[in-house]
Amino acid sequence: MACIAAILSGCSTMEPAPPPPPPMVFPPPPAEARFVFERSLRYSTNVQAEESTAEKFKRFALGKPAKLKGIVKPYDVAAKHGKVFITDTVQSSILVFDINNSNYFEFGRDEPGALRKPTGIAISNQNEVFVSDVANKAIMVYSLEGQFLRAIGGSKILQKPTDVAIDSDNDRLYVVDTGGIDSQQHGVHVFKVSSGDYIGMIGERGSEPGQFNLPLQAAVAPDGTLYVVDSGNFRVQAFHPDGSYKLSIGSLGRYPGQFARPKGIATDNDGNIYVVDSAFGNFQIFNDKGELLLFIGERSQAGKPAAYMLPAGINVDENNRIYIADQFFRKVDIYHPATTSTK
Repeated sequence: MACIAAILSGCSTMEPAPPPPPPMVFPPPPAEARFVFERSLRYSTNVQAEESTAEKFKRFALGKPAKLKGIVKPYDVAAKHGKVFITDTVQSSILVFDINNSNYFEFGRDEPGALRKPTGIAISNQNEVFVSDVANKAIMVYSLEGQFLRAIGGSKILQKPTDVAIDSDNDRLYVVDTGGIDSQQHGVHVFKVSSGDYIGMIGERGSEPGQFNLPLQAAVAPDGTLYVVDSGNFRVQAFHPDGSYKLSIGSLGRYPGQFARPKGIATDNDGNIYVVDSAFGNFQIFNDKGELLLFIGERSQAGKPAAYMLPAGINVDENNRIYIADQFFRKVDIYHPATTSTK
């Protein structure tokens, strides 16, 4: 009664809202910030407009549950023009968070072009979405809106296609074939992006330069250099556009610049390389000479910003925004360069 009397009398007991926390920047002060944590994507409501009070009441009156959709087990991520495409291995589909248009949709569940176990994903300069499907043993190609266009590869060529990378300038489609313990087919298949014609294979099983042991993911730099996560050899290998060996980054270890469980990889507009390490719970950034520039993230039991338990895929878009997927916390974290805004 006292509170009601106070409100009716014009006196407010409400305290002002606390100021928002300062942004998370990397590296932390006093070093100059290079990246800023922007947001996490988990559910459709992260991009869709919130229901109005009238819509909520109508749904409640009709006994309809809220249409909440979202991430279950993300593997890889690709982003372009504000659209974030996420492969979900449990839901056997592609989840799309269209940030600029406040929209969310999914594709890949229906025939033709139904996915079974999508893993890697990449987007070409022609705005086609390429998805590696381990169970289908093929690369499935879609439009940005999710219309199935064609399939590339097949079981006669591909054994365990876990990732895909695109060099549109050189008409090269790279497909990482992880092989298996009893297989010698550990390497990268090369197709033509335009036609899907098979060109050949880079690498074979082994530990020498140019050889692979359980390769997982790949990325192409602006100069055409192909970078491949060679997980069983605890390194990243780089190749020239003609497929010849260029250099190797990292080694087995627990210190910055080394790897314990390397997985996802991406490149930015400047040719820097971003490598996810599932054991460290972070991603490390190297220059094109293999020198460590920075690492972001930490291993944690809590799914807070910049904390990871099972980080997997990573992508850097045309504006050098970073997107990293975590399978355990069912999220994609986004970072923007410190020199840009969140818009």
